[in-house]
Amino acid sequence: MQVCKLHVIQPNFARYSHTCHLHTCHLHTCHLHTCHLHTCHLHTCHLQTCHLPTKIMPMSKKLTHLDESGRAKMVDVGHKPDTERVAVARGSVTMQPETLQLIIEGNMKKGDVLAVAQLSGVMAAKRTSDLIPLCHPLLLSHINVVCTPNPAESRVDIEATVRLRGKTGVEMEALTAVSVAGLTIYDMAKAVDRGMRLTDVRVVHKDGGQSGAFTTEE
Repeated sequence: MQVCKLHVIQPNFARYSHTCHLHTCHLHTCHLHTCHLHTCHLHTCHLQTCHLPTKIMPMSKKLTHLDESGRAKMVDVGHKPDTERVAVARGSVTMQPETLQLIIEGNMKKGDVLAVAQLSGVMAAKRTSDLIPLCHPLLLSHINVVCTPNPAESRVDIEATVRLRGKTGVEMEALTAVSVAGLTIYDMAKAVDRGMRLTDVRVVHKDGGQSGAFTTEE
């Protein structure tokens, strides 16, 4: 019985070596990173345990906003129980350091940029269903939008928290609040800095409903 030493080499990973007891093994050709076996008759093959990096993708779920024919639809949430729901979204508006300093000092011609942006975020959260076609009109119990200057990164950080007791989540309301608050900052400061960017708008936490809690690691 032949005993052959097989080496598996993959980019960015350590070399794994196994002893494989083969009855007859005809190797056609072998390239780095890829080994093509032409004919391999295995009698008995004892492989050591090899821990290669693996990525397990979650099973896809059906999109709830599409019907059986693929047309957009509004989800029927009438059968769902009322639960406490919360969502937190964040984003940032990056700008020139001089622009941020004008905002901090309150020297923009249009007025208090941060105060107006925070109010616009609150108003936007309440009007989300008017902006996003398939969102449900919701009776929100709490909306809080905070715009915080970040001189170290030359940006304004925005955070929106939205709550209610109801049948559907409030992620879209939190995202809309952050987005519109950021757009308001741009509108009020664009006269001195048209290169500002609204970036990294995302949900960082949600809780309530059948799907439970979700929190990103930041």
